[in-house]
Amino acid sequence: MAEAVQRHGKTQVSDGTGAKDMTEQRDAGLTRRALLGAFAATAVTAAPTFSNAAGFLRGSGDIRRVKMYNGRTGERLDMIYWIEGDYIGDAVKEINFFMRDWRNNKIINIDLRTIDIMAAAHNLLDVNEPYMLLSGYRSPETNAMLRRRSSGVAKNSLHMRGEAADLRLASRSVNQMARAASACRAGGVGRYSRSNFVHMDCGPVRSWGS
Repeated sequence: MAEAVQRHGKTQVSDGTGAKDMTEQRDAGLTRRALLGAFAATAVTAAPTFSNAAGFLRGSGDIRRVKMYNGRTGERLDMIYWIEGDYIGDAVKEINFFMRDWRNNKIINIDLRTIDIMAAAHNLLDVNEPYMLLSGYRSPETNAMLRRRSSGVAKNSLHMRGEAADLRLASRSVNQMARAASACRAGGVGRYSRSNFVHMDCGPVRSWGS
């Protein structure tokens, strides 16, 4: 399997204290990511099909995997991030990077509960297609800019806390995706049929949209 995240050239990442080149750090973890990729190629066939997402979120099964691509950056991610009860630190870091605010390259830790909901819903949908990630982490600056453009953007959006993701699948409808996410009974689910995406978060259990 190819490297879990495909990137074009160097990326400067700001963590709020100043920009620094993360290329060396990512290269240092290449061997670990290669091992994870090799494991994914051989072990994912053993992943169970969960009858319900609640069992998945309680820790059922041996592995958890998330597959996404970002149409804005061209990056792709196919990552096993949890094996037999343990989160894999390097894999979670890759997910954090992938779900960064691509407009200014700011990164925070994505809430693991949100990643689990995304993975569980994808499993329930029984698709090989990766999610298209429309929005993961949003910095306050980006959220303010989006609020100026649309009244549908919340002032205190959970995206700013790394607790939400806006996702799309070409092979599944908004209603199908929303039903799978709602089956997790673990957070918020928003239907945005006109824009063809579903919002998933790890906040209070609730739903909205059509």
